[in-house]
Amino acid sequence: MDFGRGKRLWVAAVFLQTAVPEAASACQPNFKRMLRKLKRRHEFLSVARMGKKFVTPGLVLQAWKRPLTLQDGAHEAIGEDVRVGYTVTKKVGNAVVRNRTKRRLRALAKEIIPNYVSGAFDLVLIGRAETRNRTFGDLKIDLIKGLSCLETRRNSSVET
Repeated sequence: MDFGRGKRLWVAAVFLQTAVPEAASACQPNFKRMLRKLKRRHEFLSVARMGKKFVTPGLVLQAWKRPLTLQDGAHEAIGEDVRVGYTVTKKVGNAVVRNRTKRRLRALAKEIIPNYVSGAFDLVLIGRAETRNRTFGDLKIDLIKGLSCLETRRNSSVET
């Protein structure tokens, strides 16, 4: 009897948790380091409207610190996580070029943002025509410079 891929993965996870608990905990993803995505248009528009913008040759960075709200008598941020959105316009190229540019931006964000940003921020990375030709090291420098100018840095003593 074939249960399908999802059922097999679930059975394997249950087996690992019961048979070898230390192996199961080692395989757990680190959710604190994962980035959430901005998906809806109104989220992108709110970052553009209320946030700050930093332009470099490789990318445009928009950042908005989500405000503190009153919840149950205490001030708390709405979700203490970083949400990131990626966008590339048709001016950059056809669908293949735009998707490649977005992949480069996602890889860049996955590597840089968890180490440099803390707090409840919404970030939008906008790809430019130069993004696809720029070296990955230069893109890193652009993003780190943008994060420091927009005051999203976790620790100001971190060297680039």
